[in-house]
Amino acid sequence: MPGYETEVRALLRQYCEPLGEISQDKLGSLICRQPGDGPKVLLAGHMDEIGFIVRHVTKEGFVKFLQLGGWWDQVLLGHRVVIKTHKGDVTGVIGAKPPHLLQTEERNKIVIKDEMYIDVGATSKEEAENAGIRVGDPVVPQSAFEIMANGKSYLCKAFDNRIGCALVIDTLRHYAQAGNAANQIYGVSTVMEEVGVRGATTSVRAIDPDVAIILEADIAGDVPGIKPEESDVKLGGGPSLMVYDARMIPNIKLRDRVVETAAAERIPLQYSLMPGGATDGAAIHMHGTGVPTVVLGVPARHIHSHGSIIHRDDYDNAVKLLIALVGRLDRGMVDSLT
Repeated sequence: MPGYETEVRALLRQYCEPLGEISQDKLGSLICRQPGDGPKVLLAGHMDEIGFIVRHVTKEGFVKFLQLGGWWDQVLLGHRVVIKTHKGDVTGVIGAKPPHLLQTEERNKIVIKDEMYIDVGATSKEEAENAGIRVGDPVVPQSAFEIMANGKSYLCKAFDNRIGCALVIDTLRHYAQAGNAANQIYGVSTVMEEVGVRGATTSVRAIDPDVAIILEADIAGDVPGIKPEESDVKLGGGPSLMVYDARMIPNIKLRDRVVETAAAERIPLQYSLMPGGATDGAAIHMHGTGVPTVVLGVPARHIHSHGSIIHRDDYDNAVKLLIALVGRLDRGMVDSLT
């Protein structure tokens, strides 16, 4: 989660160390460089997930919390979480005043986060503190990975945006085995995207790239209640190309190269717009005098919750598209973008 990426960064480092030269910016974003003679191509996926932080322990031993990243109140109640303490992990469940004790008018209202608490089974503040809980401890959702009935859909937390980190690693692995591309590849797992694209802001300064591809979990619109004009991105329909978000319009020529590459490789491609959100591209495309930037996504249902769902075919096709696109980004292609 934002600011507490130590464990996931250690795992990503293990995957990246055989694939290139490893460095880190001073906020903690992990950079894996594959050297080459061509332009600098930045591939970025953020490693943080949304979570919480302990703000107070009541005298009865209940934990009050603040959110880190954007949580929707309706998805929280009744879910298990893990508090990461200096003494080890402490399991809890998010609760609120029981509906049986609510007045009729209260039952019809949405319970907001400020009225919720984490119950760790303690009966006093001392008992909770003896378990290791302190103000400032990070709190993460508890959600196991599971392959669903069709064998192709995967259920887990934090596909936003560990899926982007996986795309970076698989692309680096391809070029490590096949030989360097006609460029320099910088695979970056950024920190603190969910609280204001902070790791992207610092890591792009360390690289000074010529072109950037942001890898994300995109919002699948194939669930009840979403109109086609709001989103027609579907699970299993292929990777997505984001043509607009609240803080970035992609480089038009690079966007067109994505479309052409997908057609040439016979990869299905979907189009996405996100007027209410942004990605690491918000900071990266504004670096220096500007960086041609585009966002590719793997559609996911129910992001920013304990359980999101992706489709394996979308991921595999995103890897194919990314590898093919990176292979085309030689000096002539990159120079033509601007």
